[in-house]
Amino acid sequence: MKINRYAAFPMVSLDDRAWPAATITAAPRWLSTDLRDGNQALARPMSPERKLAMFELLVSVGYREIEIGFPSASQDDYDFVRLLVEEDRIPDGVRITAFAPAREELIERTMESLRGAPTATLHLYNATSPAVRRLVFGIDREQCRDLAVHGTRTVMAYADKLIPDCDLALQYSLEHFNDTELDFSLEVCEAVMDVWEPGHDRPIILNFPTTVERSMPNVFADQIEWMHRNLSRREHICLSVHPHNDRGTGVASAELALLAGAERIEGCLFGNGERAGNVCLVTLGMNLFTQGIEPGIDFSDLDRVRRVVESCTGIAVAPRHPYGGDLVYTAFSGTHQDAIKKGIDAMEREAARVGLPASELPWDVPYLPIDPRDVGRTYESIVRINSQSGKGGLAYLMRSRHGLTLPRPLQIDFSQVVQALAEAEGGEIGVDRIREVFEDTYVVAQGAPTVEGASIELYIDGPEYGASPAWTETLKTLRSVLAVKGFEVRAVHHMGGRPGDREETAVYVQCTLGDRTAWGAGIRADLASAALAAVGSAVVRGLPEPTVHQPGRVRPPSDAECRRQRQRARAVIAGR
Repeated sequence: MKINRYAAFPMVSLDDRAWPAATITAAPRWLSTDLRDGNQALARPMSPERKLAMFELLVSVGYREIEIGFPSASQDDYDFVRLLVEEDRIPDGVRITAFAPAREELIERTMESLRGAPTATLHLYNATSPAVRRLVFGIDREQCRDLAVHGTRTVMAYADKLIPDCDLALQYSLEHFNDTELDFSLEVCEAVMDVWEPGHDRPIILNFPTTVERSMPNVFADQIEWMHRNLSRREHICLSVHPHNDRGTGVASAELALLAGAERIEGCLFGNGERAGNVCLVTLGMNLFTQGIEPGIDFSDLDRVRRVVESCTGIAVAPRHPYGGDLVYTAFSGTHQDAIKKGIDAMEREAARVGLPASELPWDVPYLPIDPRDVGRTYESIVRINSQSGKGGLAYLMRSRHGLTLPRPLQIDFSQVVQALAEAEGGEIGVDRIREVFEDTYVVAQGAPTVEGASIELYIDGPEYGASPAWTETLKTLRSVLAVKGFEVRAVHHMGGRPGDREETAVYVQCTLGDRTAWGAGIRADLASAALAAVGSAVVRGLPEPTVHQPGRVRPPSDAECRRQRQRARAVIAGR
């Protein structure tokens, strides 16, 4: 690693910085640049159809400032701006933005594209950093400042000539702001404002990009606070930031910039953009949501947003992308699964206590920063099973997907079965396969054979029967039948099932025969049949393995024989 080729980014002299003690209390103004900065970064830029789909998505979720293209850079971008204007596709309250370099012929072309738009923003920019001044343009500071001044005058001239009836706003960006001397950034901004003359009814947007992110987020915050303090006419300025993600800290840079005085953020959905991308608007908006701050953007169907973005950009959202990835609400770890299950159980108990839906209570579940249902996800993907998983995850899936509330000892027993299978197969076990494994393991016989000297515990997962006459009579009959068959009923437990969860009743039986203990399960339309089936399953599993006597040795049944036995039992049960 040639570390000698790189140097630390210079710090800002700001000893009395205020942003570390500030708090974000409201959402900023948002601008989506998906159709400009995001689009220009695609190997295959969006077609007009995909651009329109993206524009309609942005409007539908609540973005009111949308940068729709770079009309002077390509005919496709010019035509798209004209399509939106001529077909009256820009809703009231939505302000479109067109991007233009500080060159006269390109400003004119951009203004022509906006002809007929009722409201618009002209986004003027030029690069200001020392490296670009020296290496790209071969100009000094004065010449660089004059480019911005001349560009602003040109915007005003062509606005009067080409779009006199448009409510036009000006946005000025110092490209490579984060690499530009702060005193020079201030000098250029003041020169631009001297020409534009911002006032109460004539604001200006000053936009400060981390064109290539090279510093820690706190340094960018210092830069923004320095500009915030030193700009004149501050009350007429919207201070905007445009963070990139080259260091992976675009979100942090944006949030700290808000603390430092920024009022507006430009970015893309799911962070699309050049190199490592622009700052992710989804992450920023959802971060506010988790702090109880209304983001002003509707992400309640985040999967739909992701589908449209993936379709329009041709870029898949990473499975671990915050909030929107496939796996971000999923726990494989057994300890995580157990904590999630207990947290959700506690919320459901509290909801029942106060008489409110659980979705109305403050969210408080370990390992899940938000309720997945608040962004349109279901609980089905929260817990997934592999060799790292434990009893809590299995119990959660069996209850949430299959309506079966397993008693804790059975959870432990079943988790050992599933873990052995996961380790043998080396991958994830799907939720339907888990149900199949459960039935293959515990639902293996029909009826209850007669066995002397056995005791059982019944765990009933179904409606709360309470002390009703029907329940009392059913339990009495059940005890009598089991006693005739040689069983002592030691205990009966309710599992807290709710009426309407399913049409069948599940009974789980822990059967003790001498020094052997085994579990069985029965799932039937009535309690008595389910209990007898569960006892029969437990006895089959608890009896010593059948043996075939041969001279000198004892042979247990083969795996194939066991599978055939279980398949026959399942066939009988399925045909009930």
